[in-house]
Amino acid sequence: MSHRFTSVILKEGRWYVARCLELGIVSQGKTIKSAQKNLQEAVELYLEDQPCKLHSSPRMAPVVRTFQLQHA
Repeated sequence: MSHRFTSVILKEGRWYVARCLELGIVSQGKTIKSAQKNLQEAVELYLEDQPCKLHSSPRMAPVVRTFQLQHA
C-alpha cells in the first residue's frame, strides 16, 4: 500500500531538519537529500511499529501557507 506524506525541511545550524507533517516525525541530515532519506526511513520504522496509526484516524492533507509579518 502506498501513502503520500508531506515533509518540511529547514536548515538549523549545520544540519537540515526534516519533519513529516502528517505524523509529527522528525529526522535530520547534513544535506537536504540525506535529511529526506533519513526522514523516510524514520517514517517506515514508525509505520512498522505502529501500523494501525494510519488507519485509526484519517487525516486531511496539511495546508501549508506562507505569510509576511513586519516586526519592529
